[in-house]
Amino acid sequence: MHTLYPVIVEAVRKGRPVVLATLIKRTGSTPRDTGTRFVVFEDGTAQGTIGGGLFEARVVEEARRVIQEGKPRRFEFRLTGTDVADTDMLCGGEGEVFLEPVASQNPEQVRIFERALKVLNRGGSGLVVTSVDPDRWTGSGTPKAYVDAGGEVTGSLLGVEEMPSALVEILLDRMGREQAHTAVLEDETRGPLEVLVEPVVSNPVLYLFGGGHVAAQIVPMAARVGFEVVVIDDRAEFADPARFPEAREVREAAFEGLLERLPVNGSSYLVIVTRGHLHDKTVLEQALRTEARYVGMIGSGRKIRIIYDRLLEEGFLQEQLDRVHAPVGLDIGAETPEEIAVSIVAELILARAGGGKRKKTGG
Repeated sequence: MHTLYPVIVEAVRKGRPVVLATLIKRTGSTPRDTGTRFVVFEDGTAQGTIGGGLFEARVVEEARRVIQEGKPRRFEFRLTGTDVADTDMLCGGEGEVFLEPVASQNPEQVRIFERALKVLNRGGSGLVVTSVDPDRWTGSGTPKAYVDAGGEVTGSLLGVEEMPSALVEILLDRMGREQAHTAVLEDETRGPLEVLVEPVVSNPVLYLFGGGHVAAQIVPMAARVGFEVVVIDDRAEFADPARFPEAREVREAAFEGLLERLPVNGSSYLVIVTRGHLHDKTVLEQALRTEARYVGMIGSGRKIRIIYDRLLEEGFLQEQLDRVHAPVGLDIGAETPEEIAVSIVAELILARAGGGKRKKTGG
């Protein structure tokens, strides 16, 4: 959904009004989650999708009315039978879509999208909070705000003009969630305020230590699902950018003292797939000293036990080792480099979505 921010900003800068259509409620067997969205232009063309078929055509029709009127709308839907024939909502379902008009005439609203886009392009995190109650939208302002990780607020929610610190704290508590969700905030002047809370986080960086056969399969998969991949190997022939065209960066560097030179932070992912025990241990002992969100290491159960025993002897704690995903990847019976890469990228997706560690049965 974040990929639509550049579309919105570019459109309004060119004076083209658009509608951001967001799925805010759903029940049934629809595969689309809350927060799924697409952008509708004045001529009825669209970018993105929230389901396709007749359902999406109805949303486009409603969105064009919203552009004409300049007022937001909530569109309820229920799909059964022939309604789902041309959509990816195979078993039907029902829910609501919020249609938000975006135009250059509302500079504060546009500035919020620009703030979020800057985070996506340059790194960081924040929240976009939007009232989904059309009655709250007036000609005098847009009930929408951006809250950065430090609590600084751009915009406002009508009726909560100065965003009291208690409300900002509530929102900051939600910043760790990966998925957009609706919430009800307390507005002392006008009662409960229903909002869509959307985490804005730049694409996470995946540091891949080792440029061998498994890495060659991980890189394109991880890049396709939104990871910025940095490959590092101490051998020139394996640290060749031509081997990894989908990687953001490929480095040739010794593993000793390497992580001190990398901007690893709490949103970083580290996967260790070097060519041997010694290099794996060298990287892992550095990784344990970082705040990386995810640390994974390839290897058999025997190899992992040997490395862990040595690290414990050197003074590392068991609780530090417990954060490591080893053997790295979900237990799907993977054997080939391609299958191993699938299992690793699947576990990265699970971790990014907030899932915990899965027990391994292999090794």
